[in-house]
Amino acid sequence: MDRLVEEHLGDPGSGWSMGTRGAIAEFVRDPGEPATRAPGSVVTARGGIRLVLPGGVRPVAYETPAGPRDDWNHAVALCLPADDARCAVRTSVTELGPDEDGLRPADRASVLFDLGLGTPTVDVCVRVADPELLELLRASAGRSLFADAGQLAGRVAAASPHRVFATACGRVEVFVAIPPVAGRSPDGPHTHLLPHLLRTGTGRPGGHPATVPIPVGLVSCAELYPPHPARDLLGRPTPFDAARHHTFQGLLQRFGDAGQRRVKAATISAVRSGGPPPATGDPVAGVRDPLGRAAVAVALRQLAHTDAGTLHPAWADRRHPPAALLDPDGDRNGG
Repeated sequence: MDRLVEEHLGDPGSGWSMGTRGAIAEFVRDPGEPATRAPGSVVTARGGIRLVLPGGVRPVAYETPAGPRDDWNHAVALCLPADDARCAVRTSVTELGPDEDGLRPADRASVLFDLGLGTPTVDVCVRVADPELLELLRASAGRSLFADAGQLAGRVAAASPHRVFATACGRVEVFVAIPPVAGRSPDGPHTHLLPHLLRTGTGRPGGHPATVPIPVGLVSCAELYPPHPARDLLGRPTPFDAARHHTFQGLLQRFGDAGQRRVKAATISAVRSGGPPPATGDPVAGVRDPLGRAAVAVALRQLAHTDAGTLHPAWADRRHPPAALLDPDGDRNGG
């Protein structure tokens, strides 16, 4: 596990995230961007990540169909039992004192505040050096971030402090400014805080979509997005890279869901036979669950690259499943 982490921390083509649906921090860096590397961490002028994996971490590799085009996401979730993954779950703004665990020595004297979002698997914090913001947050201690119809949250966002997202597997820090409400996320490290998604979640204990095969009782504490074979870290299409595809298929063999692997292999075999989808008597024909349907859709989308021209038209409806089965985080870096 440590070898996998170090390999991808050292690869600027890989992205990372920590958080939950509605509150997530992402760390990526550009090729050639100056970075400070240490065991388990990498830091740039825009942000950084530190991974400290406790015993019992289980990697889960997965692929999900994304968007209406022939696109898909892939990732390796670093999972823990729910009790081991549980964070402080504070529900009001709380001062935590100087951030002695800051990735950069210069930031460790600044004061850390938990924003009190009540998220079970991530403490969503800001790190404050600005005296005016420090006074505001100290005066707001014990209150909800969304008090006064969101005025407090708006003032915090306008001040644009460092964001620190901490889980049982480490932390992501983001130093760049928060864009305005009508703006777009920066191309590098950034955070998303979407209160309506925090309220609704996905109906699953770990907050992950039904198409992600995280076993019952486990939750994701960090996500690795290895280099994608068909797009870059900004989500832009790139020429298909067979080597990257092969590499991630190896991760699926090691860390993926066995049932999804069987469905995917059956789909590839059926397509390469040259005919339409089988009506009966085949694993592909009976797939109805979200995990199986996701595996079929991803297999077909990948075959459009690896086996161009062999896909029978009758497969089209399985290549483009209902929107409910598409990854709602289809713009995530690297996956």
